[in-house]
Amino acid sequence: MKHFKIIFALLLSLGILSACGADGENVEKGKGNGEVTKGQSDFPLSVSDALSNKVTLEEQPKHIVSLIPSNTEILFELGLNKEIVGVSDFDNYPKEAAEKEKIGGMEFNVEKIISLNPDLVLAHESTAVSAEEGLEQLRGAGVKVYIVRDAHNFEEVYTTMENIGTLVGKKDEAESIISEMKADLESIKEKVSGVSEKKKVYIEVSPSPDIYSTGKNTFIDQMLSLVNAENVMSDQEGWIQVNQEAVIASNPDIIITTYGYYSENPKEQVMGREGWKDVSAVKNEEVHDVHSDLVTRTGPRLVEGVEEIAKSIYPELFTE
Repeated sequence: MKHFKIIFALLLSLGILSACGADGENVEKGKGNGEVTKGQSDFPLSVSDALSNKVTLEEQPKHIVSLIPSNTEILFELGLNKEIVGVSDFDNYPKEAAEKEKIGGMEFNVEKIISLNPDLVLAHESTAVSAEEGLEQLRGAGVKVYIVRDAHNFEEVYTTMENIGTLVGKKDEAESIISEMKADLESIKEKVSGVSEKKKVYIEVSPSPDIYSTGKNTFIDQMLSLVNAENVMSDQEGWIQVNQEAVIASNPDIIITTYGYYSENPKEQVMGREGWKDVSAVKNEEVHDVHSDLVTRTGPRLVEGVEEIAKSIYPELFTE
């Protein structure tokens, strides 16, 4: 269990668990839903963030610190490389993120952030409670902090991107990115629309010995539905510790792992498990790995994640 707790902490710091509806500790959505009024793109700008904190920006931010990778990816996609002055230790995309000042992980360095003289810090609802003391210290130092709403589905991701775009004076760019994401997603859905017999899929997000998967009401489950596939764990909810016998009994056609970026040979790990040799996916060597960042970070690359999952399940539909 210790192994998974380490992974759990890492995923939480990346804004993954709550984005997938997994941790059961999400802040209750109320009046402060973090939505920015459409059409409100001129400065000064006054908005309420995800926790009902009022944030007023007199002018377009020129120095931005991001506390979580999903926010960072959105900012880069909006063309704000020059404006980004600090990112978390976990930020690894795009490559330019590695060149930015690192401000810490789950426990960010308040003094370091203040030294960067940001006029906007983008935090995230998934970690806002645990980071409350640090965020208050930033506010006390006169730093503007905006807590981005936790997104649980694609529509909420689009809203998040639109909100951030408006907040940083890049509303048109955000709308263009959203339109492109929607078009790409529709293209994927069209390719799989003719599937007559849905493949049964098992997604594994943490390897042995503490094996975890995702049930219903998670982003990954939604992705499987979008590509016309059946999640064999959909009878359970959220992130779940796996009973291996249950997986074997479900006999998935496809197995997809999402931990190849930190665990070597994920396919071989699954293929070599005792008792799994008669599972269809193992017998037919239909075990594939998709990078976790593509299917968990609530930002512009989510559609790429959907496509990677779709290609793993129905490769014949994506030949060009």
